Amino acid sequence: MNKKITIGSRSSKLALIYAQITKDKIIENTNLKDQDILIKGITTKGDQVQDVRLSELGGKGLFSSNIEKELQEKNIDIAVHALKDLPVLETKGLIVDTFLERNDPREILITNDKKRLKELKSNSIIGTSSFRREFQIKNIRTDLNCKIIRGNVDTRIKKLKDRLYDAIILSYTGIQLLKLNDQISEIFSVKDIIPSAGQGIISLQCREEDKEIVSLLKKINHNETYQRAKAERNVLKVLEGDCETAVGAHAIIKGNKITLEAELFSLDGTKRFYEKKSSEVENAKELGNEVGQILKIKSNNSHKR
Repeated sequence: MNKKITIGSRSSKLALIYAQITKDKIIENTNLKDQDILIKGITTKGDQVQDVRLSELGGKGLFSSNIEKELQEKNIDIAVHALKDLPVLETKGLIVDTFLERNDPREILITNDKKRLKELKSNSIIGTSSFRREFQIKNIRTDLNCKIIRGNVDTRIKKLKDRLYDAIILSYTGIQLLKLNDQISEIFSVKDIIPSAGQGIISLQCREEDKEIVSLLKKINHNETYQRAKAERNVLKVLEGDCETAVGAHAIIKGNKITLEAELFSLDGTKRFYEKKSSEVENAKELGNEVGQILKIKSNNSHKR
């Protein structure tokens, strides 16, 4: 490489940590030095509007479209995305084929008085902007209320401390990387709450024609995470999943076996469709398609009744 490489990410504190992890990984696996790689923070539409659901503004692309534009215009060479925020349909000319080793995909609860979910009073207000999380919580306790909350982790915790909410649900990864573990009231197992597809995974995107960067990214791809990501994302592809679609998908690999479990909720959250299947790791993408198709059929059949 005879020029500096620029990594672009959202400008939030957490996203810049993702970018730094990416930079460190590249330095560790190539002969590039610290001064060869720059990090550029990019403000996205998703960061600018914080009082409505993403689905009402146009979906997940709000966090990625500005960053992708910088990539297309060659202002950056590598884009860093939290995989769960990335639309499943790839942007023409850009590829997402590199995934760093997965962080903890679980969900956590933060409350003002360290209460667990089952200890919250009836009619307590839970802050979440995700239909999936809302329906999953209601599935555990029908007597709780969910209210939209947006903003970065610090903003959400502040809103909780200001008593605008009784509890908030966040991803464990963000809390760990921001070193806020002492705030956690409860960690949900992936059985209790199936995470969002790709939760806890940092994904890297580049221009398809940029062969140097493509080969550099191959060196830092984590293969097991790659297979898990492809399985989970293919469930979403089949279901045409975006922020409107309440879908949880989580894959684990043991030896040469990949097991994928996924759930889909009806639009009003009253019906839940669930599927769990295993296959050989090399069939990860096909497994994702198969589980997605089964959920789609279950959902369609329930509409016909």
